Amino acid sequence: MERILEGKTGIVFGVANKRSLAWACAQSLAGAGMRLALTYMGERMGKTVKELAGELPGALALPCDVTRPETIDEVFATLREEFGGLDTVVHAIAFAKREELEGDFYHTSKEGYMLAHEVSAYSLTAIARRALPLMEGRQGTMVTLTYIGGLRVVPNYNIMGIAKAALEASVRYLAHDLGPRGIRVNAISAGPVRTLASSGVSGFTRILDHIAEHAPLRRNITAEEVGDACLFLAGPHSRGITGSTRYVDAGYNIMG
Repeated sequence: MERILEGKTGIVFGVANKRSLAWACAQSLAGAGMRLALTYMGERMGKTVKELAGELPGALALPCDVTRPETIDEVFATLREEFGGLDTVVHAIAFAKREELEGDFYHTSKEGYMLAHEVSAYSLTAIARRALPLMEGRQGTMVTLTYIGGLRVVPNYNIMGIAKAALEASVRYLAHDLGPRGIRVNAISAGPVRTLASSGVSGFTRILDHIAEHAPLRRNITAEEVGDACLFLAGPHSRGITGSTRYVDAGYNIMG
């Protein structure tokens, strides 16, 4: 792979394991020469993510719980000390209670609604605010991960669809605010991939089968394809793109 990001630094929020889209993004960025920090949620995932960070040259593994703002502050204090500046932020954080990802949406609890938005949508804004001092003037990029369930109804996706809609709106507003500071903000709407997060959606296997049958490419996507799209949005070849949602879904989004 051409090392187009040599000398650049970045952070990937939300790595869970080798199957996560966040890890695919990290691999693509590191393969292009970027030095990375990876964040994880909780000690249970900490051991795995620390081992993954060990596979990337100079990578850091940092704990971060976006429902506790002080942990986000600690992450960026470490980045300032270790990296000095920051070129790329990848936001791959999403969460909803398992019981909210089945049945009728109108049964969503207020607690579940607020938690899904705090973790899956507001966290991008909280991270962007803290990243700005390290990114300003470096032609930096922010990339987040979304899903077509924020635009169309996907059975059982429920509150996550509402949160993804808020996330995509946040991308547009952040792109407007940060553009004059030289920072681009985009989203990748990835097709369904078997990950720890997707396993919580009731009927997920049926969604995979439907995509493979109806998408123009007649197949599901791979995590590596999402990672390479992240590399494109983080690199110089996308320098004129901001505020957009780019689909990596085998073309499914064009279907009626």
